[in-house]
Amino acid sequence: SCSRAKDVTMPAKLPVNFFSTRSPVIDLFRGQLDYADQLRQDSEIVLYFFYAPWCGQSIAAREEIEHVASRLSDQVLFVAVNCWWNQGKCRKQKHFFYFPVIHLYHRSFGPIEYKGPMSAVYIEKFVRRVMTPLLYISSRSKLLDFLSNYEPGVVGFFEFNASPQPPGYLTFFTSALHSLKKDYLGTIRFGVVTDKRVAEEISLVHSGSVYLHRHANTSLIYPKDIMNFTAENICKWALENREMLIRWLRPHGGKSLLLNNELKKGPALLIFIPYNPLAEIHPLLDEITKVALEYHKCNKSQAAEADLQHVGDSGSPAFDSSVTDAHLEFSETFPIAKYPCCNTVVLPQWHSISRTHNVCELCVNQTLGVKPNKVHVPHCNFLEIEAALDSFYLQEHTFFQVISNTIECSNFLSFYSPFSYYTACCRTVNRHFLSFISSEKTIFQTPRVAFSSHGKKDNTQFSIPHIEDRNCFIPDLNISSTNITGLSCRTNKTLNLYLLDSNLFWIYAERLGASRSTHLKEFAAIVDLKEEVHYVLDQNQSLVGPTL
Repeated sequence: SCSRAKDVTMPAKLPVNFFSTRSPVIDLFRGQLDYADQLRQDSEIVLYFFYAPWCGQSIAAREEIEHVASRLSDQVLFVAVNCWWNQGKCRKQKHFFYFPVIHLYHRSFGPIEYKGPMSAVYIEKFVRRVMTPLLYISSRSKLLDFLSNYEPGVVGFFEFNASPQPPGYLTFFTSALHSLKKDYLGTIRFGVVTDKRVAEEISLVHSGSVYLHRHANTSLIYPKDIMNFTAENICKWALENREMLIRWLRPHGGKSLLLNNELKKGPALLIFIPYNPLAEIHPLLDEITKVALEYHKCNKSQAAEADLQHVGDSGSPAFDSSVTDAHLEFSETFPIAKYPCCNTVVLPQWHSISRTHNVCELCVNQTLGVKPNKVHVPHCNFLEIEAALDSFYLQEHTFFQVISNTIECSNFLSFYSPFSYYTACCRTVNRHFLSFISSEKTIFQTPRVAFSSHGKKDNTQFSIPHIEDRNCFIPDLNISSTNITGLSCRTNKTLNLYLLDSNLFWIYAERLGASRSTHLKEFAAIVDLKEEVHYVLDQNQSLVGPTL
């Protein structure tokens, strides 16, 4: 009888060097993990590069790691470990789902996994952050530089006079390493101040105090009385309370929901810029930061409040004689805010011949009221805008007929309140109005504004008399032109701002409408998934603050 032949398996070939023998990277190609741990004991900073020799990404990253090692090998120990060979300890002890994997250790602290782009400049930047997690702030000017950065900043004040290592300093140092472990983009920067006079600039008086700087919101001081002063707590507190004006998006190249998850949050401004993380200055990034700060700057200064008061007392719309005939006595005006609640409405019907449509800015305004004393009017809410839109759509036929290059404004009463009215300012624009908007003046900014009375004919009993003797907008009713200060708080269409490195992710820009032939890889687009709209900044215009 014939017996069945047994399966024969060929044993795996012995592994060979992955890195050159002349490389500054120590290559443990047999997966000697125990020897790797032994090497770590003698070095302050160690980078482990776990690879599979057959893996395309590991082969591509090899050159990047060698480049970083050639620059930093005098300060950092670079160790590569083959984690694929089935006889090696690395394969038996580690269970990675992907390759390559980069782990960093700062003395005994680690592993800190690097999850950023496999590009030499990004890897080097991250290694340098692990080497010096705290930035020493020695003067007032350095403090201002540190705080003006778009990334959130945490500052600790520690006096080194009393002892070589003041209490709490090591904890603060470790918290900076913890933040790199939890946030591989390294968005929170940690700094330390040792001079009492510099610390007083940010109201830090006691040694061991920690300060979190925020641009648009109130800055915070770590609440020692509520939370224990531990590295994990400081890191958690900073991550939970940080302010993200701009976020970096770095898709890893595989299947991912990164873009989907961000775009679901709301309208997004995606800005593509060529970025070198190792450069000392980033002028283009500074321009974008200024725009982001203006956009999120919601708190009004006392000077602005005084100006508002002045406008409220002297420059508000006056009713004409027909209101006086109605025997209504108005004591004074009640402007709701320097910037009223406004919502842009694009009327859906196109003019068939000229291919134009009307764009209206609908605003809710507090009117004159029969009120004896000045009261604080609460800030508008979106229910008011919703009510205004309902009223507007009931009368929208009156806004279709107008074809005008100037802005024409019409007022109509609220159905719900005798003390508020709505203002609709409309203008006719053609299909290609985007290029017009991106110039110095927007569609709602003209030197002289013509007022007319749409809808008076149909609803005379409801309409408020219109202002026809004014040449220009009253500031309270002005539709903000190119001034975006505090715009994120004046509309419910808040834009989330995102940055992408065009050196790495230009393919995304091309999918969003960027030209492939451009020599300058700068591009900006607004994507709104909910409204299914997508705006592209003209690439012939330079990507600077005013254009954005």
